[in-house]
Amino acid sequence: MNTNKILTTGLLSAAMMLTGCADSFLEVEPQTKTTLGEYYSTKEHVYEALVAAYAPMRMYDWNGAQYSSLNVSADVMADIMWTGASDPSDQQHWHLMENFESTPLTALRGVWDQSYQGVKRAIDVVSYLPDANMTDQDKALFEAEARVLRDFYYCQLWKFYGNIPYFTEQLRTPYLADQLKADDVYKNVIEDLEGAIDMKVLPMQWDDDNLGRVSQAMAYMLYAEMVMYQNDQARYAKALQYMQEIIASPLYDLNPSYPNIWETSGEWTKESIWEICYTDGPNGKRAYEGGVKNVGGTWLPRIISPDTPTGALADDGIDNGWGTFVVRAETYEMYADGDTRRDATCYHAQEGTYKPRYQDTGYFLNKYLARKSNLVDINGATDGNFNNNLRMYRYAETLLNAAELLVLTNGDASKAADYLNQVHHRAGLTDNLTATVDNIIQERKLEFVGEGKRYWDLVRTGKASTTLVPDKYGYRTNTWSESKKYLPIPQNEIEAAQGNLVQNNY
Repeated sequence: MNTNKILTTGLLSAAMMLTGCADSFLEVEPQTKTTLGEYYSTKEHVYEALVAAYAPMRMYDWNGAQYSSLNVSADVMADIMWTGASDPSDQQHWHLMENFESTPLTALRGVWDQSYQGVKRAIDVVSYLPDANMTDQDKALFEAEARVLRDFYYCQLWKFYGNIPYFTEQLRTPYLADQLKADDVYKNVIEDLEGAIDMKVLPMQWDDDNLGRVSQAMAYMLYAEMVMYQNDQARYAKALQYMQEIIASPLYDLNPSYPNIWETSGEWTKESIWEICYTDGPNGKRAYEGGVKNVGGTWLPRIISPDTPTGALADDGIDNGWGTFVVRAETYEMYADGDTRRDATCYHAQEGTYKPRYQDTGYFLNKYLARKSNLVDINGATDGNFNNNLRMYRYAETLLNAAELLVLTNGDASKAADYLNQVHHRAGLTDNLTATVDNIIQERKLEFVGEGKRYWDLVRTGKASTTLVPDKYGYRTNTWSESKKYLPIPQNEIEAAQGNLVQNNY
């Protein structure tokens, strides 16, 4: 195994936050002060740490330094969206990713930073459990939950960067961890995820008071995502078993209305396997002094919506946006007449009702469009205050995963077709599709526009090099190649490692 020792700035910052900012690290603390171990000795306080392990995923959209929403960061590299914004220098990291020309100095940093914060916090939770005054049942539940969270964060790092530092215990000075090759990262994470799943302590679905916590079904979806992206044939059968367990459960089903999925009333319906939750009102990120460190709202609708909406758009309740992450005209045109996903996905803004920006097509992502009904204006600062939950895993993906895995394992063709056509027919289409990998990937393209699935599908199925090619507009001038599979590691991480971190060949 080829490994390198690394020190990441994110990990160093996390360590500094724990140790404080005293004038001297030799200062003697008052004897009456509670130690870290003493504080995290109760279930209540360990639960606080568990909640903190969820917080970084809510900051992908904007962490105070860079916009890095998971869905945007993936789909700008695919063939369904344009980066947009005011010009190629606005959201430059996404424009460069769109053309497969990122550099260490312009790299996607937010996913790296937020994921490692999440990894560190999840590890903290596990480390507190042995000495905590809790029942064994509660300890097992918190451990499984923290491990699945850790594996989720590692999955993002693995997909975007490949060759990353990997650790599962709290780091000590000098905060070094092994940099593993991408295949070794996968092996470690998938085996850990299998261990957490096999504990069988997570509920298949949480109750209404715990929406947003990882469940057994979410762990199954994460497992299938990783196995299918790795093309790990030895684990296809297990991934299929997990998908069929979700399908057999009465807890999950398709939402009969595709447009309703993206409404507030469509959050956490039976189709929702896992969502990253956001809220508007006084807890929004821009609601009061403290800015992005506040919990609550998301920036995504502001980022992706039309600039200065007037007339019909204003009458429709559309709030102001920045014209980023716009839908390609070809994406709108790919839908068949009668496909309810077209208008639910693509909002057609008429000429003259907004201010066009770079790469404008007139189409915007309706799924997360900035609507005044999805925010509460707190002192005029609404940018990070939208309440739209980010849909991460839906039952439709469970069905399409199962269909594809059945095809890949030469399973029941009629059952695979049934799973595929449940999704197809829900969109209002009446023809019947044959379950082939090509048909399933095309259905995923129609189903998941703007949800951060398309780019990974093209890479894992070997379609990226023939699909992600120069376009007729001159926006994408480069062709994807295998050397572009992993983004460059941010330069500040390379410098912090002082020669112990090997840059990706990008």
